[in-house]
Amino acid sequence: MAKKPKKEENVEPETKEQVSETQKAPMLSVLAQYTKDQSFENPNAPDSLRSGLSAPEIQINIEIGRQMLEGDNVEVTLMLKAEAKRGDTIAFIAELEYAGLFAFAGVSAEEIQPLIMIECPRLLFPFSRQIMAEMTQNGGFPPIMLEPPDFAGMFRDEMMRRAADQSVN
Repeated sequence: MAKKPKKEENVEPETKEQVSETQKAPMLSVLAQYTKDQSFENPNAPDSLRSGLSAPEIQINIEIGRQMLEGDNVEVTLMLKAEAKRGDTIAFIAELEYAGLFAFAGVSAEEIQPLIMIECPRLLFPFSRQIMAEMTQNGGFPPIMLEPPDFAGMFRDEMMRRAADQSVN
């Protein structure tokens, strides 16, 4: 049986306008993700792990750091700290700095800050949450399952604080 030759489709080459618009489309790429620093302190073990103790009160602190690098690359660091206490006694302290290296293209100066402070941390959070849960569980406590923060609200609060600082100066 002879095969029929394939019918060639007419595919027009992209015009210069189409190519330049494709190049201008906003782009956010995750180049790498990594743990920069990780610490778990259980200063009163094994006493802090005895059964029958009340659940500790846990304070959670989340901060976002950024460092602009060469080109359109930025390192965004999500800093998580969980401090658990029973009364005045520390049950544990868990700290994590989890970072990502991100590349941007086709993003205006006005759009880059929200991407850095909202979208990048949002991409890093599930991984840092898992590391914190494993860290506390490996320390002998139930895993901490952090709720996703409102990164947009954090960014908005930071912008309002900066605007207030500038109006005072």
